[in-house]
Amino acid sequence: MKYISTRGLAPKLNFEEALLAGLATDGGLYVPETWPTLDIETIADFKGKPYTYVAERVLSQFIGDSVEPQVLHDIIVKAYSSFKGPEVAPLVHMQGNHHLLELFHGPTLAFKDVAMQLLALLMDHALVRLGRRATIVGATSGDTGGAAIEAFRGSKATDIFILYPKGRVSDVQRKQMTTPDEANVHTIAIDGNFDDCQALVKGMFNHTEFREGVGLAGVNSINWARVMAQTVYYFTAAVALGGPERPIAFSVPTGNFGDIFAGYVAKSMGLPTAQLMIATNVNDILARLLDTGTYAIGEVVATSSPSMDIQVSSNFERLLFEITGRDGAKVRNYMEQLKDKKSFTLSADELTEMRQLFSARRVDQEHTAEIIRRENDRCSMVLDPHTAVGLGAAETLELGDTPIVTLATAHPAKFPVAVEAACGIYPEPPAHIAAMLDRPERSEDLPNDLTLVEDHIWARIAASKG
Repeated sequence: MKYISTRGLAPKLNFEEALLAGLATDGGLYVPETWPTLDIETIADFKGKPYTYVAERVLSQFIGDSVEPQVLHDIIVKAYSSFKGPEVAPLVHMQGNHHLLELFHGPTLAFKDVAMQLLALLMDHALVRLGRRATIVGATSGDTGGAAIEAFRGSKATDIFILYPKGRVSDVQRKQMTTPDEANVHTIAIDGNFDDCQALVKGMFNHTEFREGVGLAGVNSINWARVMAQTVYYFTAAVALGGPERPIAFSVPTGNFGDIFAGYVAKSMGLPTAQLMIATNVNDILARLLDTGTYAIGEVVATSSPSMDIQVSSNFERLLFEITGRDGAKVRNYMEQLKDKKSFTLSADELTEMRQLFSARRVDQEHTAEIIRRENDRCSMVLDPHTAVGLGAAETLELGDTPIVTLATAHPAKFPVAVEAACGIYPEPPAHIAAMLDRPERSEDLPNDLTLVEDHIWARIAASKG
C-alpha cells in the first residue's frame, strides 16, 4: 500500500512513512494510492465478531507489510484494552429507526480515543524500530488534545506539544491537557481560535528547517492513521443493524471533517451506506458549501459544542481530492484561492458528486439545547451538545425504515455547564476524571505568532535534553 499527497507533488510513501510524516511536504494530506475493497462476504463475516477482530481486518488493508501481522494484532488488542468494555463502540437504540453509536468509552471520554490510542502505539513501534525520536505537535478544538496527551504521556520516543484556543474549550477538556505531569507533555494556550491553532501547526510542518530540526510529527486528523482507525466503527455499527444486506445511514457531528471522511472511506471500501449526514452547528461552512457550491471562510462563533467551532475543515481537502478526480493541480489551485481569497467555488460536476455522497444540516444553539432537554425528559438520556447536533441533523433524514446511526462523540460530563443549562442535570464525571479536576495545571500562554511558538518548542526540547 502506497500513499500519495492530495496536492500531487510529494513523493509516494509507505504506511509507516506516511504515519510519521503526518502532513505531506507539498502541504497536502496523504491518502491511499487506491482504495482497498472488502467484498460483501468479508463484511458479513464481521457480524458478532469482537471489535478488535474487525479492526485487524479493516486496518490491515491500509497497513500492508509495514507492520508485521502479529505486531499489529498485539497493538490493536492493547489499544482497546483501555476502553470500558470489549465492544469499544456500543450501539444504543433511541426510538424508531434512530440509534446512537457511543464513541466515548475510552480514557478521555471522547471519540478521539478510538484512533489516538492506536496511533500512539503504531507511532511508538515505528520510532523504536527506526531508532528515532519525534516531536509531536497538534492543534485541538477540545478533544484531540486530551486524547493525544493521554495516549502519548510518558512515551520514551516522543515529546508532545498541544496548541488549544485559550478560553474556548471546556474546563474538563482543558484540564485533561494541562494536569498530566509527565516531562514529555507540553500544552500551549493560543490567543486565538482553533483555526489559528491549526494554521500554526500547518505553518510548522511547512517550515522545513523547523520540521527537520525537531523531528516533527502530527497527530491531528491530518495524519492518515487517525482517519483510518475511525473507519472501523462504521463497519461494526452497520453489521450490527443488518448490514451489509441493507444500507445504513450515519449522522456525524462535524468540525474538521475527519470523522465523516472515515465514513466515506468505509463506503469506498464497499460498505453499503444509505447516507452520510454532515451535522454542523452555527459554524456551518460545510452546510453552506453543499447549499451554494462555495466554500467561504466566515467568523468562528463560540458555541456550546466547541469541538465543532471550526471554519477551515482541514480534512475536507481529502474529499476535494476525490471529487476532482484526484487532480492534485486542481486541489492546489483551490487551496491557493482559499489562502488568498478565503473562498473557492466547486464546479457544477464536483458539487453534484458531493451532493450525491453527503447531505448537511445546521443545528443552532437553541435547537441543540432543546434536543438535550427533550431526550432527558423522554428517556433520562443525557446527551452532550455535539451528539445533540448530530441527532438534530439525523432527524431531518427521510429514509423510511433505514437505520440511522448518530455518532455520539463525547460523554456529557465533558460539557457539564452546557448540559446543565439545557436540561438542569449536571452530569457527574467518572471517578478518574473527577480526581483529575483538582490536580494542578501546567500550560503556557502564547500569542498567535508562529516564530514565538516555534521558539518555545525549541527551548523546551533543548531543556529536556539537559
